[in-house]
Amino acid sequence: MIGSLLPLILVGIVTYTSIHSILSGKIHSGISASLKQEAFNLENAIDNLDFASKQFALDGQIVAEVSDFLQEKQIYRKSQIMASINQKINLVNFTNPYIGLTAYIMPDAEDPVLFTNMSMKPDALNLKLPEFIRYNGANYYGPHPTMYVVGDNLVFSEQRSVGVSGDQKLYIYLETNYSLFRKILNQESYGMRVTHLLVNQQGATTYVEDDNLPQSVIDAVGGNSHLPHEEHGGYHLFRYESPQGWQLIAAVKKSTFNSEIYTWFYKMILLSISTLLFAGFLGMFLWKQVYGPLRKVNLEIVRMAENRTTPVSYTNVVEFDFVLQNFQDMKNEVNELILAVSRNEKQKSQFEIEKLLSQINPHFLHNTLNSVQWLARLNGQKEIDKLVTLLVKVLHYNLGKQSLIVTIQDEIEAMRNYMELQRIRYDYEFEFHVEVSDEVMSVAVPRFLLQPLVENSIYHGVSEQSGKVDVTAIPFGLDHVLLRVKDNGIGIDPAKLEHMFSDEEEAKKRGLGIGLSYVNRMLRHYYGDQVQLDIVSEPGVGTIVSIIIPKKAKEDFHD
Repeated sequence: MIGSLLPLILVGIVTYTSIHSILSGKIHSGISASLKQEAFNLENAIDNLDFASKQFALDGQIVAEVSDFLQEKQIYRKSQIMASINQKINLVNFTNPYIGLTAYIMPDAEDPVLFTNMSMKPDALNLKLPEFIRYNGANYYGPHPTMYVVGDNLVFSEQRSVGVSGDQKLYIYLETNYSLFRKILNQESYGMRVTHLLVNQQGATTYVEDDNLPQSVIDAVGGNSHLPHEEHGGYHLFRYESPQGWQLIAAVKKSTFNSEIYTWFYKMILLSISTLLFAGFLGMFLWKQVYGPLRKVNLEIVRMAENRTTPVSYTNVVEFDFVLQNFQDMKNEVNELILAVSRNEKQKSQFEIEKLLSQINPHFLHNTLNSVQWLARLNGQKEIDKLVTLLVKVLHYNLGKQSLIVTIQDEIEAMRNYMELQRIRYDYEFEFHVEVSDEVMSVAVPRFLLQPLVENSIYHGVSEQSGKVDVTAIPFGLDHVLLRVKDNGIGIDPAKLEHMFSDEEEAKKRGLGIGLSYVNRMLRHYYGDQVQLDIVSEPGVGTIVSIIIPKKAKEDFHD
């Protein structure tokens, strides 16, 4: 590949340095020539206006007829003079096709337009025309919309005073042909997209062909620069200064100016890519024939550590495919063994939890306790009735056949019953307080998550004087829930706390037979590394057990 590309790169560098200067010079010369041709056409249009205006303003015969018309009182005679003047106006316009609207205008008269070859717009005389140049004793304006009543093309116009007898102020108004300006500024002569700008005699920009041209470029055009070519704001600016006092500028985007160079460059890139593809194809062919099969076998062996389930890719060589087939059989057996071990571990964990929950015969207990409850009611033993009722609710929740996954609302309700039962047992020696946010009531949790913690607080944390247990379930961040059980008891030393996590026999002696080890294993089973269990205990102050779990719905668990 290097041998194929190196000569191409060297040839490309040499040709680029040559082609760039050739193409740049050609494009520069072409734009300058087209700009000069447009400027010459515009100069001719202004000269034609100048020549025609002198005929109407300085020619003695037509000026004398205009003076006679202004002084004549007889209507018949005035109509004869008017016909003669209109005939001369039409004659001049006929012999000069570059001239459009022509009119004699007397601003102070009741009807300012004396003679005209075309109808003018009603408000034409009230418009302020953009000044262009002062040339040969006349004022030139434009480009601006034509004053012709049914036209809207851009034109150049001229105003020249007419010397008539009397104090009347009179001038001749001429416009270029309605399509002349469009023909002069012709995009097709450049062969690319350019934007024309005109600068008047005072250095102000009077015309911008493209409204999207950046203002910085427009300001640079109207500045004090007189260079025939310069670059500004991503544009090439080509300038022509007319002896008449105006300037014509062609602005060309650099990307447009360099389009031919880019085309050559893209062809070179395409040629390089084609050469690279051919060299790569040739290299791949040789690699496939010599080294491919052997490297593929090695790759399959290495890839097994990353992805065991991906099937092997064969080489279409009999000897190597035989080895790869045996390797694929080995991968299948390994995957089956790993899946079997994983299933066994999950079943083992599930069986251990169910074993802990099935240590008491629920049916026998429920029937017996219901009998005790009715006997207590028959004999008016309200306290015994209350005690048995709470015990039935606790056992029904703990030993029932409902799902292992419940909501925090269910868990809190069962925990309240359990706490009330314990208060009766301990002769109301402690108080408990529950704080639950409505936002977490529907969050799903494993059953018996809070009861072991509350039981541990009562057993180890109830003070002899004023015991208190606080249970909290509130949001933690956006996607987690904080469950906290806090007591003000005697506290637990670290050695005993470690013993409580591993000793299930002590928990069985206390009541439910479910201790901290169950809570810990259950949290790891359902949440893995997403759970955080913290126990802070200080002798004489109390113990705080905090659990942070992610928010989940029941369907997120595989019960």
